[in-house]
Amino acid sequence: MSKERRYTLTASCPDRVGLVAKVAGFIAEHGGWILETNLHAEPPGPLAPSGRFFMRFEIRADSMPLLLAELRERFTPLAESLEMDWHISDSAVKKRVVILVSRQEHCLYDLLSRWHSHELDVDIPCVISNHEDLRGFVEWHGIPFLHVPVTPDNKPAAFAEIRRIFEEVGGDVMVLARYMQILPPELCRAYPARIINIHHSFLPSFVGARPYHQAWERGVKLIGATCHYVTEELDQGPIIEQDVIRVDHSDTVDDMVRYGKDIEKTVLSRGLRYHIEDRVLVHGNKTIVFR
Repeated sequence: MSKERRYTLTASCPDRVGLVAKVAGFIAEHGGWILETNLHAEPPGPLAPSGRFFMRFEIRADSMPLLLAELRERFTPLAESLEMDWHISDSAVKKRVVILVSRQEHCLYDLLSRWHSHELDVDIPCVISNHEDLRGFVEWHGIPFLHVPVTPDNKPAAFAEIRRIFEEVGGDVMVLARYMQILPPELCRAYPARIINIHHSFLPSFVGARPYHQAWERGVKLIGATCHYVTEELDQGPIIEQDVIRVDHSDTVDDMVRYGKDIEKTVLSRGLRYHIEDRVLVHGNKTIVFR
């Protein structure tokens, strides 16, 4: 990651002539020095009869004589005239990532290792779990570990507590690092494109328990993982990142589980990085990811 402080503008709007010129002109009028630009046009479709245009600008923060709030205020009239969905962030303000985990540790280990080495440049105000197993590992990193048990009888109260904690610590994004509970619809609706999950890429072929065993019995040749945003429809949210690895008949179930864990943690950390760097734009159930 670049250490130079920057403002990042991400936007999407109905496609038309002159969009880039208008946005770049606004930045230039305010002295903005553009470091990186990413652009993409989607053809007309049901959600966008004229097509949809997606853009991302990284701007040197010290080149603009405006605080972030004033920059947003001045950009609003242009954004409204272009019917934009938009966001401007400041790299000096770290995203606050709340991690949820159950008993499988591989994704949590990977995320905290990347955080500890400053590869993942975020604040982690807490880790929430429905089990006590990983408390020692989390607290060794100096991160508060909050145990919120989830049982068939207390689910509404448990998820209300998770939401309360997320709000109290000022969470920007919630990461399900192999959190083995299904979030209720109201929690998914409360944080659109702000909850990130990981699942194996056998879906929908091998749903339910023991997917790697099912896949081994069928003799699959590719296994993988998908990082996606959480929606009310289980494992069907907008996709952020995916990867695969080839396997063959000589691989055992244990081999496939090990390969799958490696891919899961890699894809989750990659997807989270794209999110915190504002490289993901969501339109409907589709994502545009500027790598």
